[in-house]
Amino acid sequence: MTENDIDNLAWDKMDGLLPAVVQDDATGQVLMVGYMDRAALAATLESGKVTFFSRSKQRLWIKGETSGNVLSLVSVMPDCDADALLVKATPAGPTCHLGTPSCFGNEGATGLAFLAQLSRVIDARAGDSPEGSYTARLLSGGREKIAQKIGEEGVEVALAAVTRDDDGLTDELADLAYHIAVLLKARGLGWDDIGERLRQRHEA
Repeated sequence: MTENDIDNLAWDKMDGLLPAVVQDDATGQVLMVGYMDRAALAATLESGKVTFFSRSKQRLWIKGETSGNVLSLVSVMPDCDADALLVKATPAGPTCHLGTPSCFGNEGATGLAFLAQLSRVIDARAGDSPEGSYTARLLSGGREKIAQKIGEEGVEVALAAVTRDDDGLTDELADLAYHIAVLLKARGLGWDDIGERLRQRHEA
């Protein structure tokens, strides 16, 4: 969406406000719901920081303006009736004022969505290189070391498939997935790249 699209939205339905559902772009988790007027949407598109209209304070409000936990805009998409917005963003910290990742409970990303959260943890380890971090040590060892570990984990998965129960196999698959995530980081790739390749193959 661009600023030229703002006038095409159904502002008249709710007295100049549209509900905006904010979704974590990486994990797909719904983070919060707020309201935007024309000025808030324009400010969001211009600044790249998700901005709402505060109904209690009757002014524009940048999410995280006090806490620092801003939402960096990725995209905005209206629904089919142009009277609601889906905002995809990257959170800088907990979105909820209670300190939880989402305003809809204290549970973070779950299921396959946790792979994206895992990648964020690996990014942080790569940037901070904390002492004693296996991830930081693995990354500093280079691609060859990571590739070696993936080979070892792959063999363990194959063995677990025929010698261990489901719980044991899941453990080994989780180890392999972690090391794949580290390799993706080392190569400047992400899980989205794998998903996109699978989508392309499916459509072909």
